[in-house]
Amino acid sequence: MDRLRAMDLLVSAVDEGSFSAAGRKAGLSPTSVSRHITELEEDLGVALIHRSTRHLNLTEAGEEYLRSARTILSSITEAQARVRAMQTQPSGTLRVNSRHMFGLGVVAPALPEFRALYPDLKVELHLSERAVSLRESGIDIDFRIAPPQEAGLIRRKLFSSERYMVAAPAYVADMPALETPQDLPHHRCLTYWLGTDEVYWRFLHEGEIGEVLVPAVLTSNNGQVLLELAQKGHGIALLDDYTVAQDLKSGRLVRLLPQYRITNTTYEEGIFATYLETAHVPVKIRLFLDFIADRAPVRAARRRATG
Repeated sequence: MDRLRAMDLLVSAVDEGSFSAAGRKAGLSPTSVSRHITELEEDLGVALIHRSTRHLNLTEAGEEYLRSARTILSSITEAQARVRAMQTQPSGTLRVNSRHMFGLGVVAPALPEFRALYPDLKVELHLSERAVSLRESGIDIDFRIAPPQEAGLIRRKLFSSERYMVAAPAYVADMPALETPQDLPHHRCLTYWLGTDEVYWRFLHEGEIGEVLVPAVLTSNNGQVLLELAQKGHGIALLDDYTVAQDLKSGRLVRLLPQYRITNTTYEEGIFATYLETAHVPVKIRLFLDFIADRAPVRAARRRATG
């Protein structure tokens, strides 16, 4: 038995004054309306309507049930209206997790403009170098530099990224010659900690890849630390293009050996947005991802260059 359907027909029959009128409104026969209500009475174990009169009169139990039914149906209608409204004007809370550098360099600066567009939507930004479990943490979006492997997740690649070798103008002015990767052993390098192994940077040029053992004078597992050290002239750092985009534009940093593609891991990295697989992507997720993808510094710069 469809309880909600029977409940709705009972309310309609009372409001319209008869089974026939309720049936016409619902596209059902009077007999079908009567059957739904009879099944509801049998399920409850109580009569809701006096059937010995020509007019539709409720029993005492029917009056009580009608009041509750109106409240329940009204709540359902309101819930449906709220959900439909969220598909056009998102509200509630959007929980986002991101790696530190992407979160600090791209996501956080974009939040004020996003909030101005969607003031009813609260954004929670969590920063972590580890991928999170979306189901267990309640996170809606996780920004990662590698695609997810877990089942039941959707990945969206917002853009590809590269790593740039950068240094401050003050360091560049006094540094030893740096014409090829083989000159790096004569420099102060700021490296990302990937474990206890020696640090190698890989250089791709004209289809050939070479590796150079990097003399690390300072090492950290936090990109923000490396960025600030580079900005202050302490050495050469290898950082993501979106991390250093504004510093390169302002002249605070200088890109070194731009004719090479450089990495300390792989050449296939980018920013992937990960979210739970559902029949319909919540509009708050879709809007936020479109917004971030459109405003990522490197992507915007490339679009301006080719536009």
